[in-house]
Amino acid sequence: MEKIISEEYNRDMPRKKLLLHACCAPCATACLERVKDFFDVAVFFYNPNIDCREEYEKRAEELKRLCGIVGTECVTEDYCADEFLYAAQGTEDMPEGGERCARCFKLRLERTAALAAEKGFDYFGTTLTVSPHKNAEQVNAAGFAAAEKYGIKFLPSDFKKKGGYARSVELSRLYGLYRQNYCGCIFSKRESERMRVKSASEK
Repeated sequence: MEKIISEEYNRDMPRKKLLLHACCAPCATACLERVKDFFDVAVFFYNPNIDCREEYEKRAEELKRLCGIVGTECVTEDYCADEFLYAAQGTEDMPEGGERCARCFKLRLERTAALAAEKGFDYFGTTLTVSPHKNAEQVNAAGFAAAEKYGIKFLPSDFKKKGGYARSVELSRLYGLYRQNYCGCIFSKRESERMRVKSASEK
């Protein structure tokens, strides 16, 4: 990512446009901080994996609030859980980080790539790699595949590196952002609840 940013920044031409998919406001904080000086950025909220409309809208509103604070355009899509549930069929009992997550990344990044191509962006990327629970290699593979499918450049990343995740926590506290305690889907929520119960029983 640093090489791409350096090359784009040093060119004597108009700044490139980046459509940055965001899973939530806390994850977007540190990612926006790293890219906003090098690209004209718009943030895109499309996460049909989120387990219910109430949670989806809560995260969308927090992302809009963050974008208002930092002066970045925010684009959101209506909630449509069926898109994720259809993509996840047959993987419901698989562990986090496996095939279900790969399909989820594919779904979200293909939609981001399609919109970026449609709206004339130069690049698209995602905040997903800031999470210590996400495999950057798996996310980037989905991004490159989507880029090839829609004919647009993908900005690979591992935003968790160089203190990225810690910075996202720090900025979230600074802005008073809502921080959810699970990834988003009903399957990760169940796993999170199971681990909390297990931890409580061991104390």
